[in-house]
Amino acid sequence: MKKALYLILCLKSFVGFSQENYSISSQKDRLRQYSGQWVSAINPSTDSVANLPEIKMSSLTNFNNHSLTVEVLQKNSSNQYNPILHEIIGFDTLTDTIFAAGHNAQGAFFTGKGIFSSESHWTMQDKDLNGKKTMKVDFDFQNYTDVILEGFDTNEKSLWKTRYIKNNSKDKNIGIQLVSVHKEMLKNPEQTLIQLGRMGYSYVETFVYKNGGFYDQSPTQFKAMVEKAGMKFLGSMTFFDPENKNDDAAIKTWWNKTIQDHKLAGVEYLSTSNSKLKGIKTIKELKEYCNYYNKVGKLCKTNGLKFVYHNHADEFLKVEGVTIYDYFLQNTNPDYVYFQSDLYWMQRGGVNPVDYFKTYPRRFISWHVKDYKELGESGKIDFKDIFNYQKKAGVQYILSEVEDYSFPPLYSVGLAWEYIYYELLK
Repeated sequence: MKKALYLILCLKSFVGFSQENYSISSQKDRLRQYSGQWVSAINPSTDSVANLPEIKMSSLTNFNNHSLTVEVLQKNSSNQYNPILHEIIGFDTLTDTIFAAGHNAQGAFFTGKGIFSSESHWTMQDKDLNGKKTMKVDFDFQNYTDVILEGFDTNEKSLWKTRYIKNNSKDKNIGIQLVSVHKEMLKNPEQTLIQLGRMGYSYVETFVYKNGGFYDQSPTQFKAMVEKAGMKFLGSMTFFDPENKNDDAAIKTWWNKTIQDHKLAGVEYLSTSNSKLKGIKTIKELKEYCNYYNKVGKLCKTNGLKFVYHNHADEFLKVEGVTIYDYFLQNTNPDYVYFQSDLYWMQRGGVNPVDYFKTYPRRFISWHVKDYKELGESGKIDFKDIFNYQKKAGVQYILSEVEDYSFPPLYSVGLAWEYIYYELLK
């Protein structure tokens, strides 16, 4: 019962799972679904992609996300990609419509105007520069990483049909904490992971390890599922907080089983957090936790894993005049215990993460990059300054996490990837 209560408290610390039905209501935000790097599927009836897809498309945001610069390339007989279309597509604030202007490889220019009739359906009517209608294009988003396009002539006869699958780069090694899409993972983990991989995420960190597995999958099953989605399973949030921190038998029994399960899954680090800090009144209690974390960290290191402590805001409370987080940093063994900086919770705790990176260099091998809602939108956290201290902090794992949402969670984590990739990891 105590363990179940502890898990619930930890879950609440990470995210409030409200029952809101999130939506994408504005034309501008709906258009942003089309941003990213895309490749054509083998044919419109499947989302499978060839090793050398017929078409590649780049669609990059401009001007505070009001427009997209789009370039389409087609493979030739020598397997080289040549540009066949260049256009700008944007949201016009005066008419609340989507406008486009572009040209093909032959130098024929066109304009287009359209609207999203729903979150997932978008229609554009193209005209030549004489004002003559040339083609209507329908866009049907199957999800945030899969869209079917079909072109029609003025008699509504289909001219062509293709399917684009998002294929964002993984070259900057951005991870995601899966609590960001918790309900989606519980409902359909395989399809959720596929979308995350297409968005550009390189690896995942799970929340939470339960009954020897992850999302009702065994360690090897979940590892295979993640790798099928083009990612790696590198980190896992784990929770075991024995009442008696000196009960070495109980500690070794639980953690040895946990470590072996995670080694089967290919994980590189285990992390934990502490939801009981408000109840701590003495330095002695803090010392017991440090001794416990050192024991766990040593077990992990012996088995080739890293042990990482994740903060929330309570770490910045004081006990007998000492800040809890500083005490943990000063009294855990750097060889056994690393730290995962949750940048949002540090800000909520009233501290500047940079001060900690300077004071305790190379202790923070992981960051959770999180904001009050969508990443970078609040203006309350100076992420760009923080990212100047990656080397100083010693960070190896950068993960996005969405704590609260203005949009559907999978849409929001796509925005988070874009913000980290294009704005923070330049």
